[in-house]
Amino acid sequence: MGTKKICVAGGGMMGRQIALNAAISGYSVTITDNNPDVLKDVKQWEQEYLAGRIKKGALTDEDVQQIMERFQIVSELSEAATGADLVIEAILEVMEVKITFFKCLAQYITDDTIVVTNSSRMVSSLFKDYVPNSARLANMHYFSPALVMKLVEIVKGSHTSDETAQKLVEYAKSVGKTPILLCKEVDGFVVNRVIDGIYDASFELVESGVCTPQDVDIAMELGCNHKMGPFRIMDFTGVDLLYLQRERQYAETGIKPAGYDILKGMYERGEFGQKSGRGFYDHTEK
Repeated sequence: MGTKKICVAGGGMMGRQIALNAAISGYSVTITDNNPDVLKDVKQWEQEYLAGRIKKGALTDEDVQQIMERFQIVSELSEAATGADLVIEAILEVMEVKITFFKCLAQYITDDTIVVTNSSRMVSSLFKDYVPNSARLANMHYFSPALVMKLVEIVKGSHTSDETAQKLVEYAKSVGKTPILLCKEVDGFVVNRVIDGIYDASFELVESGVCTPQDVDIAMELGCNHKMGPFRIMDFTGVDLLYLQRERQYAETGIKPAGYDILKGMYERGEFGQKSGRGFYDHTEK
């Protein structure tokens, strides 16, 4: 897509992996976050990850040196976004936080900058009024862990130009991903829309006392040959993210989604899954 500079906003695990994936693929990447502690952690994580790749023989010392030169960490969005050809937003899944971000970003980009949100739920049309050129705005949804998972969902809103969508498809391929292009916005895109049905049925079984979450996982893993059952996936992707999504759904429809009370209790107890050490499973065990 002719991209020379990429800005990734958000130093969480998803953002840093998206950024490093681009740097490994030969792009110049600048990652930023408004939390200094997060940026320090990104630097340490980068060094440890790349050292591990050398140890496994996947990269050479020279490869890593070049990658680190392409992977820049800065504290100011102005520095990260100015001159960027592509901006990838991977911040907190909260509408107000994202709107504030896009309003700020608009000061530093031009009409030619392609802007994408990595949100797994919020369609890009929600933010089209906050960027200089909405024709250059779309969803580009990576899957966790972004360095490993091949799929990228690119979602073309009615405001998104065909050129932008095609450039994003080309970019995804250039960083080793397999993109699918959605020609219109739809809640949950493809993967989450399908898996929502599985989640709903799974929660209904647990809430009605038919079986435990662990029983559901065993059934889907051994009976359907799924790599991970639904509750194991929730722990892996983040119970907190699923709760926030279902909380928004509840607020919008007035109908309590399946599993809402279970997720709310876990959210309030800080049981977010792997990231917190406990979710539907205990992740503190060695």
